[in-house]
Amino acid sequence: MMTNKRMLGLVAAVLVASAPAVFAAEVPASFDSKNCKAEYPKASLMNEEQGTTSMSFLVKPDGSVADSKVDKTSGFKNLDKAAIKALSACKFKPGTKDGAPAETWTKVDYAWKLD
Repeated sequence: MMTNKRMLGLVAAVLVASAPAVFAAEVPASFDSKNCKAEYPKASLMNEEQGTTSMSFLVKPDGSVADSKVDKTSGFKNLDKAAIKALSACKFKPGTKDGAPAETWTKVDYAWKLD
């Protein structure tokens, strides 16, 4: 009986010790919102359009954008297009996997507000 308990303890220790190798630590890319702004579309200004565009960006290890998509529209096509265009041109801080720069998806919400 004592031998079975020791064996179970050993198996559990081996599984726990190998778990970190199975699950890679991933940190998504980010960008500096102060240095990366979208220009308000003139038609949207005239129509007093406001809203928040929620987007996802696939960022390469060099910080450039490989792909982008609108996850949730602001409700205005011009605002969504302007946000995707401007932020896709931004330089992101690349995400990491296991501490090394890697291609990662990141989510960004861009709020369009009139003063």
